[in-house]
Amino acid sequence: MKNKFLKLGLALVAVLTFSLGNAQQITGDVGAGEKVGQSSVLNGTIRVIDNKGTKKYLQVKNGLTLLTDATPDGGIVSTWQLGGALTDDTYIDASGAVFALDGLELVDTATDLASTDATDGSSAATSTGTGWTVLVRDEATGETKKILATNLVAAGQLTATATADGTAPVLADGSIPAVYQKVWVYRNGAKLLANVDYTVAAGAVTLVPGGAAPNDWAIYADDVFEVQWVN
Repeated sequence: MKNKFLKLGLALVAVLTFSLGNAQQITGDVGAGEKVGQSSVLNGTIRVIDNKGTKKYLQVKNGLTLLTDATPDGGIVSTWQLGGALTDDTYIDASGAVFALDGLELVDTATDLASTDATDGSSAATSTGTGWTVLVRDEATGETKKILATNLVAAGQLTATATADGTAPVLADGSIPAVYQKVWVYRNGAKLLANVDYTVAAGAVTLVPGGAAPNDWAIYADDVFEVQWVN
């Protein structure tokens, strides 16, 4: 009995597909007043019977949409389609397997600009935002969220001027990383050599004048030092 019921239920399920390039269909041609025994649009049920005549119901919810078509030959056709409102927290365990979306369009950054007006909880159907954002994972909850591209890589810059010959200005900012590859220092527009003309620590740059030729140099009054970095 269970096997026959399972086969009957599977026969009602259409292939789950993504609609690329078009708005997703979320309603069928049967109105909200249709009988539950036939099926109900969006989070409704489909009534089935097993081989002994016992009535049972297949329910649609949590990210799936039920579409009903009453016009084809042979009677009503109900389709379960991927896409719809999540009614419960949903987790997919990809341990030991690949979870992938094939066929995704590549962003052309020459014509498709990063978003500057993205909003929290925006909907593809009603959003007035433009451009693209980046999806990230919240490690505490596993939730997928979005972030502006401009916030994905934080950067900083500061300048300081020497007040006297031989006196190094303070080049400090709490966000300067202790990684040479992420910090660039310039003296009057000329780049200094990392770990030769300056050293870096968390939050600060220390100038190292002097040295042996050809790296010998000195600090003079009114020298302008610029520090740029990324985090």
